[in-house]
Amino acid sequence: MPVLKIDESTRSARLDGAEISLGARAFDVLNHLHHNSNRVISKEELLDKVWAGTLVEESNLTVQIAGLRKVLGKGAIKTVPGIGYKFTLAAMPDDSSAETQKDAPAVPSIPSLAVLPFANLTGADENAYMVDGIVNEITSALAGVSSFFVISNTSTFTYRGKAVDLAEVGRDLGVRYVLEGSIQKAGNRLRIFTQLVEAKTSRMIWHDRFDGSSEDIFDLQDTVAESVAAAIEPKLIWAEAARAQAKPTDNLKAYDLCMKAAPLVYRQNALENLEDGLTLLRKALVLDPNYTYAKALICYAHTGAFAARWWPFEQAQAALPLAHEVLDSNSDDPLALCYVGHYIAYMGHDTNTGLTALKRAHSLNPNSANIEMLLGWVYNYIDQSDLAIEHLRRAIRISPLHPQVGIMTSGIGNALFQKGDIAEATKYYEQALTEYPEFATIQLGLMGCYWRLGDFEKSAQMAGWFRQKVPDMSVSLFRRTRPQNSEAYRDAVIGALRSNGFPED
Repeated sequence: MPVLKIDESTRSARLDGAEISLGARAFDVLNHLHHNSNRVISKEELLDKVWAGTLVEESNLTVQIAGLRKVLGKGAIKTVPGIGYKFTLAAMPDDSSAETQKDAPAVPSIPSLAVLPFANLTGADENAYMVDGIVNEITSALAGVSSFFVISNTSTFTYRGKAVDLAEVGRDLGVRYVLEGSIQKAGNRLRIFTQLVEAKTSRMIWHDRFDGSSEDIFDLQDTVAESVAAAIEPKLIWAEAARAQAKPTDNLKAYDLCMKAAPLVYRQNALENLEDGLTLLRKALVLDPNYTYAKALICYAHTGAFAARWWPFEQAQAALPLAHEVLDSNSDDPLALCYVGHYIAYMGHDTNTGLTALKRAHSLNPNSANIEMLLGWVYNYIDQSDLAIEHLRRAIRISPLHPQVGIMTSGIGNALFQKGDIAEATKYYEQALTEYPEFATIQLGLMGCYWRLGDFEKSAQMAGWFRQKVPDMSVSLFRRTRPQNSEAYRDAVIGALRSNGFPED
């Protein structure tokens, strides 16, 4: 049994006789937990004790707890969902025992998570219903993402008031990730903290804070639920990709290949990355010829290859048969539907079919920033600029740190361009250029905007970049390949192309 000794006079700690290195905050957290090992300590109590008189985010406490678990062992400090932590060093279980592992459910092949009861730090038990309501909303929103496996609240709420560590929760429920959080209240103001953790390692993947009013609790519940779902979707894609990358190459399956390929396809910052992603995806299809998500990612890669003008239009159209295979399969995968729907609208110029697929994807998962982004762009193609702006702004609101935020920003610029607000469109395009310089649609739009504003020098600069990227660019090539049917956009870009010396054919 491990023996921990704490010397408050020297602010030092020894585990089994060996001194352990601790920062000042970590020592204070450990000292308070150790002195109160006979009871559960709320997060609020620890925050008040360790950061007395200082307003700090709960993530500061989480970082200290994670650090202590690394030093003392994962089972030394257990999470008590909806309350706080309990110091259990003296009763650490043997996680490797066969009895512990025997009845554990298998972890699904798709990203899996459980939403634990949130800690009620409002100081009033009567607010418990509100805390539970927010957890219910978040769980429902995440359950709407068909690419996730989400444990129901009937299972997760059984952990309320029990001392557990996250590795145990993951093992007992058969999930890879755990979402936990807390709610604080001052007057009618609410502050909600959420964090996504890999259960087995206790590694924090994502965290965020939301502020609102208890008077608007239902609106706040919706906002938190949609934001958490939107933020977690790309985070889990990248987390799963990292997990797959760590596996031996001789044991890869179709899912792991897709997860490795996803960030290469999404990043779209170099042709080499995109082609590497496509190689992985094609291997996945060899393993499983009916793998819908692999087909959809191939379509998304072809979209990016033309959007960055690495491939000519005809080469980028080569995946259209795959896109229609996905639609013909009657898939209920919202991400697959949105990728192929946009691809069909963008590269196939079939906006009716593409919009139908994207609307279905949106109904299946209304909290996906990817779906909002691509739906907004298809509304741009059919010159419904107000709807395009609405969806693109929502995409940014629910996922402001999205790796493809430049596509969202430039989409708003495109819509404003079509509406005739050239000065404002230019601002959005210029911002997008800093966010995603490889996206050739930005330079094309800026060339037209600057020309409309009479800034012919800047228009020529964009033309020079575009001519270097697409040496055979011509007015007829633009007419043939553009997805937008807006006359205002078309006429401005054609005017800029002619003014900057691009040939007709």
